[in-house]
Amino acid sequence: MADHEYSGHVDPGGEAAVRRLEGLEIRKLSVGPMDNNAYLLTCRSTGAQLLIDAAADADALRRLVAAGAAGAAGTTGAPGAAEPRLDLIVTTHRHHDHVGALAEMVAATGARTAAGAEDAPALPVPVDLPLADGDVLEIGQHSVEIIHLRGHTPGSIAVLWRGGEAGDHLFTGDSLFPGGVGNTERDPQRFTQLLDDVQQRLFDRLGDETWVYPGHGDDTTLGAERASLPEWRERGW
Repeated sequence: MADHEYSGHVDPGGEAAVRRLEGLEIRKLSVGPMDNNAYLLTCRSTGAQLLIDAAADADALRRLVAAGAAGAAGTTGAPGAAEPRLDLIVTTHRHHDHVGALAEMVAATGARTAAGAEDAPALPVPVDLPLADGDVLEIGQHSVEIIHLRGHTPGSIAVLWRGGEAGDHLFTGDSLFPGGVGNTERDPQRFTQLLDDVQQRLFDRLGDETWVYPGHGDDTTLGAERASLPEWRERGW
């Protein structure tokens, strides 16, 4: 089941976009002065929730979590609970604009934390689950795979949900955007590493219909970007 009303666009400071898929809901919200995308994944059967990048604006993120809990039928949490359920916060990488509300969200919800092992020491809270390539995390009846993408930061990760008939859904942080890979500060070695990882671990493994949810801006698909890989390598950024 796909939600054809979802376009992948959200306005900075505006309402969340909601994608209702078979068994899972995805909410996208733009927060903070750098228009970071935060994503909430909600298991529709159990109410389990995973937040990707507690970037900024804890109040808006708490409303997002509450909306996800309310949207999961019959799973709005225990009576009198102080906060709707949030099981895990995954940070895609260590840059400050992706962690601005992390400490406050952990304090408010008691959620566990996860991040790439190489970036974990730089986060403002202890990381419960240091992640490596191929690790699997559970969200209720669903699971997501961690893909390590080196180059933007040493521990940058993408999060992949294989949705069966709902398709593959890939949350790339700042490693892949419409039109190119993430910033590597014009360092040729870092750029080559990131583009190699993106090509080998994403484009070579996943199909054109894979939906890409980046850390900033509008969504894309691997198919929309695939033909540009040689151009990106040639230009060097």
